[in-house]
Amino acid sequence: MQKSDVGNKESGKIWLRKPCPATRDGLIVNIVHTAAEYQPKSLRFLNVAFDSTGDAFIAGDHQGNIYVFDLNGNRFTLVQRTNQASTALAFNLHRKSEFLVALADYSIKCFDTVTKELVSWMSGHESSVFSISVHASGRYAITTSSDTAQLWDLDTFQRKRKLNISQSVGIQKVFFLPFSNTILSCFKDNSIFAWECDTLVCKYQLPLPPAGSDLKYKVFAVTRDGRILAAGGKSNHLHLWCLETQQLFRIIQLPTKIRSIRHIEFIPDSFDAGSNQILGVLGQDGIMRFINIQNCKLLFDIGTLDEGISTSVISPNGRYITSVMENGSLNVYSVQVLTQEINKPPPPLVKVIEDLSKKTGPSHLKVRVIGGKVQRPRKAKDCRTRTKILRNIMDTDLENKENDLPKGLCKKSLQTLLRGYGEYPTKYRMFIWRSLLRLPENYSAFNSLLDKGTHCAFLNIHEKYPIKSRKLLRILQRTMSALAHWSAIFGDTPYLPLLAFPFVKLFQNNQLVCFEVIATLIINWCQHWFEYFPNPPINILSMIENLLAHHDKELLQHYMNCGVTAQLYAWPLLETVFSEVLTREEWLRVFDNVFSNHPSFLLMIVVSYNICCKAPLLNCNLKDDFEYFFHHRNNLDIAVVIQEAYRLMLCTPADIHPETMLDDFVPLTKSQYPVFNKYPKFIVDYQTQELERIRNDELEYLKERQVVHEMEAEIMRQKDEDDVWYQKQELLREAEDKRRDILLEEEKKLVEQRDRLVAVKRDLKLKEIQLLNASRKRFLRNQLDQREMELRRLDDEIERKASLRGEEVVATAKEVGLQRLEIETQRRLLEQQLAKNEEIAIQEMKDDLNNYRRKIDLEERRFHKAVEMDKCHNLKTHKLVEETLANAEQACIDTDWQIQVLLKRKFDEAERKEHYEEMARLLRNSRAKELDALNALKGLETKKGKGDEGHALQSPPSVAALRNRIRRKCFNFDTDDYQQKQDERFAERLQELKAKSPLKPVSSVILPEDHLNYIPGIDPETYFSLDRKRGELEKKEHELMSEIRKLRYKHAQQACQRYHIPPSHQHHGTDLLIT
Repeated sequence: MQKSDVGNKESGKIWLRKPCPATRDGLIVNIVHTAAEYQPKSLRFLNVAFDSTGDAFIAGDHQGNIYVFDLNGNRFTLVQRTNQASTALAFNLHRKSEFLVALADYSIKCFDTVTKELVSWMSGHESSVFSISVHASGRYAITTSSDTAQLWDLDTFQRKRKLNISQSVGIQKVFFLPFSNTILSCFKDNSIFAWECDTLVCKYQLPLPPAGSDLKYKVFAVTRDGRILAAGGKSNHLHLWCLETQQLFRIIQLPTKIRSIRHIEFIPDSFDAGSNQILGVLGQDGIMRFINIQNCKLLFDIGTLDEGISTSVISPNGRYITSVMENGSLNVYSVQVLTQEINKPPPPLVKVIEDLSKKTGPSHLKVRVIGGKVQRPRKAKDCRTRTKILRNIMDTDLENKENDLPKGLCKKSLQTLLRGYGEYPTKYRMFIWRSLLRLPENYSAFNSLLDKGTHCAFLNIHEKYPIKSRKLLRILQRTMSALAHWSAIFGDTPYLPLLAFPFVKLFQNNQLVCFEVIATLIINWCQHWFEYFPNPPINILSMIENLLAHHDKELLQHYMNCGVTAQLYAWPLLETVFSEVLTREEWLRVFDNVFSNHPSFLLMIVVSYNICCKAPLLNCNLKDDFEYFFHHRNNLDIAVVIQEAYRLMLCTPADIHPETMLDDFVPLTKSQYPVFNKYPKFIVDYQTQELERIRNDELEYLKERQVVHEMEAEIMRQKDEDDVWYQKQELLREAEDKRRDILLEEEKKLVEQRDRLVAVKRDLKLKEIQLLNASRKRFLRNQLDQREMELRRLDDEIERKASLRGEEVVATAKEVGLQRLEIETQRRLLEQQLAKNEEIAIQEMKDDLNNYRRKIDLEERRFHKAVEMDKCHNLKTHKLVEETLANAEQACIDTDWQIQVLLKRKFDEAERKEHYEEMARLLRNSRAKELDALNALKGLETKKGKGDEGHALQSPPSVAALRNRIRRKCFNFDTDDYQQKQDERFAERLQELKAKSPLKPVSSVILPEDHLNYIPGIDPETYFSLDRKRGELEKKEHELMSEIRKLRYKHAQQACQRYHIPPSHQHHGTDLLIT
């Protein structure tokens, strides 16, 4: 036994030297996975799954590492790291490089072993998945957990169906039957249902176990043909169900030391047609026992109490058993070694009698059956032993011919069976062939040929023979390479793959048997085929032609007339061993007879085939027809062909009989294969030399081509680098342009920011100016307040001195107030009248214009109506139209005149406003003169000083009179004269307009205010702003006047209180001050 450590390697060899498993345990290799240095324990493998070929398997450990172990290629590879423990694996999908893994997070992932990439991710389970069953086609999969089972489509990785159950009834296992569309669902209550995969219709339900059985099913296994279901659980009983009859047909009781069954699985066999007989049962003690379910015998077991097995998986080809041990390692067993004792042939009929004279005397004989060749018995010490071999009376040669087969078979009996039934039983055909050909099964010699690798002559065999199955093509390539390594001529034989292909297809699961069958066929049934190499075997074809000339001269003459030789009607059958013209069943029947007879029987089959096809062949006249006939299947009874071949074997004269020219059957030698050199060696050597020369030339050409390709690759690489450089330069230019654009944008932004900064500075300057203006105004207001205080003081002095003249001041103030009120009243009445007249004039103009338009429309309608009614009055109508147009033109002229009148009125209103402004200016000037007069009075008073009180009492009236005179002088503005002048000017304007206008006077027409404000050539907004400023000035003027009045009233009150002026005088003074 060899031990292999995966370690931290991602790939490597499984074993360093070819394993030779021991017969006692059959263990090929023990695989362990030691952890890194910082991890003290080794990593435990948890799950194993074989691929569909059975030559490779995947294994996952508890850290999520998935390895692929190729037993044929002696390689292991780390294909995935999932970083979590796997709970189930499946490696038999229809895409051979893909596998499914169920993980601890309840998800199922599909990976590719070649690309090592994630293909798909499936989720939907709410508990751990403990089973994955894949359909025989590899396109569907069933995943099972404790609460549900789900059916997946592996082409789209979509869930097709989901099996939901109640919590009281759990699922044990749901799986596909092998090579069937049936799904079996097994539940914890021992109920088992069968479902149709496509429609999911329940096909049948198995009955419950017998009432006395307390077995609860936990593990299940099905034979390859899907006929027998084995079920076990916590008991030492096994139940075998027949799925065809849905009945329990057998209960097997295991040894009492087995208390519970953890796993069961059948061992596949290539020769039992799927009806597997050997069942592996893993007990709770960690030992897996293999029993025959027919005779209930224990055959062998694997595992021990010290090294127990946790679970096991058997390869689909029945060659390997991979067990996950309880310590976490993997054990790979060879089924062939384990079953070597079981498959031993029965003992031969030769028996040896030992005579132990000194021990038991001459009368006591011991008979010992020896499997193999006849041997002498062992001699006792210090005695002579007389040994006699029992022989029949018949001739020794006849005995050898009858008993020359191993395993107790008789060739003569087999021939009798074959002639009676026409063929061997399908179940035992391969076994009989191996026995008839006496295959030595030289494993070491065959493996040494395989180890030489693929022969150069068959490296491109897939181009010449495009076989759909990659597995079949690979086996054909290996077999051809082994034959070429065995003898050099087979590497140059063009028809060898055609000859070997049917055997490769038949023995694809056992390459050793396939190779030895082909080698035996070549040595015995292909005798003298290679003497005329590379030409067809002319001597063999001559034998066939002689046989055909003797048995059917007419057919041979027809061949000669058509120019057809044996290379056309015999050689295609021989080089393909009838595989092109026969079906599989017919071909198997033919070779049942070929392998059971002399090597010359194959030539008889060729002649018999031609004779039995005589009728259609006589109708053929062209070579193409003959060529097509011998390369395609024809309607033919193969039993007749075989019967005719036996007849030819008996009726052929000895001088032309191939049996006299061909040697008898010689099996392959054991341990090493015989040397095959029955061919013209110089030709083969010459061809080999030429092929070697051609191969060398081809290698040189390939080297030169490789150099050219490298140069081209270098040129392309340089070109790509140049393109990349230019692209980089282009990108740099584009980046530079972008940066330039960005800089320009930044500059624009900077300019905008500067503009905004200038605007902000301007705003700040304006605010500063406003603040300066406000401070200046505040300063001026302060100065004004000081002056007002001074004025108040002066007023106090004046009022104190003018208390005696209060009545005159009051009368004067009342008179002035009444005048101002009258003026204001007249102004408001005039404005109201003007506004009314303007509205009336506008309304009249609108009414006239509307009436005129209606009149024009009415006249136009009448005109059109008159034109339609009578075309004779065109002249009158034309005149009427002219008059109407003249009237309309006159109306337009009148309208223009009225507009001019309104414009002139607006001009007059503007002049009136100018006169109002002039009045306001004169009022302001008069006030300024009054202030100057008051200042002058104050100066005079200060000059006079303080005089006598009596003189002061007499002076106020004179001072008051002086002040009134000054005030009248300042207010020398006669409002009546001004109003009279304005009325005269307006009357003159009105007379001028009347004189110019040919229509009636429009004295009452007054334009609205907006028309009055209109002046041609001046923007109306300018007038609005002027009016607004004028209003603001008037408002400020009124506010200042009201403040002055209040101050005067206050000062007058203080003066009256100070000088004790009577109330009547106070009233007059106050009114004066208010006005």
